[in-house]
Amino acid sequence: MKRNVPLMIALLGGLLMIIQYFIPHQASQDVFNYYTEWAPLVGAFALILGVGSITRVHVHKIRARAPNWPYSYAVLLPLYLMPVFGLMLPVIMGGGTDGPGFFDFMYSRVQIPIQATMFSMLAFYIASAAFRAFRAKSALATVLLVTAIVVMLAQVPIGDLLGRWLPDTGLWILRFPNLAAKRAIELGVGFGMLATCLKIIFGVERGWLGGAGE
Repeated sequence: MKRNVPLMIALLGGLLMIIQYFIPHQASQDVFNYYTEWAPLVGAFALILGVGSITRVHVHKIRARAPNWPYSYAVLLPLYLMPVFGLMLPVIMGGGTDGPGFFDFMYSRVQIPIQATMFSMLAFYIASAAFRAFRAKSALATVLLVTAIVVMLAQVPIGDLLGRWLPDTGLWILRFPNLAAKRAIELGVGFGMLATCLKIIFGVERGWLGGAGE
């Protein structure tokens, strides 16, 4: 029962959603709407499970004095303080999400600067990775290097100064070879998602059972 009931629910739900997609009838559309109305409820339970799981992990790290355990306070304190500031603290004490207050201060003075810092550091990491990837060690790497230079110069004003052919070439690369490769990757990702869904529906993939499928 512990294994078969979840597998049967996944099988019936998956087949029902697949079949209704190929049947253009009001009854199938009603079934689809009925199931999609459950999405907020599933999301709410997933939020509770996620908050409980991350709290359990970091409380365990703090108690065990695991490596980098002080950073767990940086995870747990904002996780619980932000809802308190936004939903529970009275407005006269600086609570609420409308107007200046603790919630607005934490968002605009802490979260946004942290995000800006992280993306600034990410730009240097990308530049470093691009330098290593674009070294012309082979014919394919040379093609990648030349293409990247053309596309980058085509996006800046200096490209027009070097010649009209440069922006046109960069635009052609983006519209045809780049778009074709992008669509091929998206198609491969789509087939991968389809294969994974079928494996879950028919019980081949049982990792989501959390060990009950062993």
